[in-house]
Amino acid sequence: MTRIPEHAIDSLRAKLDGKRCCVTGGAGFIGGHVVDALVSLGASVSVIDDLTNSDLGHLGQVIEMEPGRCRFLQASILDPDGLASAVDGAHLVLHLAARSSVSRSLEDPERTWAINATGTLRVLQAARDQGVKRVVYSASSSAYGDAPGLPKRETSAPEPLSPYAASKLAGEHLASAYADSYGLSAVSLRYFNVFGPRQPADSPYAGVIPAFAKKLKAGERPVIYGDGEQTRDFTYVANIVYANLLAATVDAPLAGDTINIGTGDSTSINTLARIMASAHGRDDLTPEHRPVRAGDVRDSQADLSRARDLLGYEPFIDFEQGLELAVDWYRTAAADVS
Repeated sequence: MTRIPEHAIDSLRAKLDGKRCCVTGGAGFIGGHVVDALVSLGASVSVIDDLTNSDLGHLGQVIEMEPGRCRFLQASILDPDGLASAVDGAHLVLHLAARSSVSRSLEDPERTWAINATGTLRVLQAARDQGVKRVVYSASSSAYGDAPGLPKRETSAPEPLSPYAASKLAGEHLASAYADSYGLSAVSLRYFNVFGPRQPADSPYAGVIPAFAKKLKAGERPVIYGDGEQTRDFTYVANIVYANLLAATVDAPLAGDTINIGTGDSTSINTLARIMASAHGRDDLTPEHRPVRAGDVRDSQADLSRARDLLGYEPFIDFEQGLELAVDWYRTAAADVS
């Protein structure tokens, strides 16, 4: 079960118990953790997912344990009937469905745009049609691109470097437009480099931490694109879930606000590789360096001032703690990362 800060459990349960929530992309990595938390806090959850980038493995277990409070619809958010059914009667929509890969967006920008931008438009419209109280949109720190200055602040002009980043930024603008035009309570959470248990490692588009774990488990050298001195604000998935819960329940009005969600720290890819190799007992497996990939951001670190002010958010699991939990899961859990 996804961890929630102990001090926040009672207040979150008081606001979510009995509430009906729709989670788009709820069979995916982050979405599955969000569903876990909502169900544990007493909410009823409707999940819509087309299973393109996920499967029913974990979500099926949740449904088996809580058949009366968790239902699943296999459909795309581009399917109006499926989406309407998923959102019907919901108080809250947590919108996580997306095609989440820079490299995949370079290969197929049109499909990425359809799912991430047009799909978000349809989710917002469905929420408006059904009288949903709030929409929490999963945005991306890739919107900043290589804009100068660290940490990244929401007031900085976005500079998306890939079709993926542009499509996620479009979703933010749509959420803000629906708040301004129709009075829909909406918020965009800009995630910074999410990682944690159940993050897929068996895809060519896998994130760097599961990709490293897969290589190290197989006794192979991890691959770094570039010199490895690029930095990331690696954010353990439980922090992301906590931010979603806060954004869904905070009493303050949210009118399309964009809010960074990270740890406020940064770590180089070279440092990450050293830590993970040591954790696997394979210090001999030094990284293989390959050319920089198009669309990759050089440095990333979140300024959390707005998250603190509007949501009362503080990361409660730091990078080192989170990485230990994730590495332990990849080494020992019944997950196939081979």
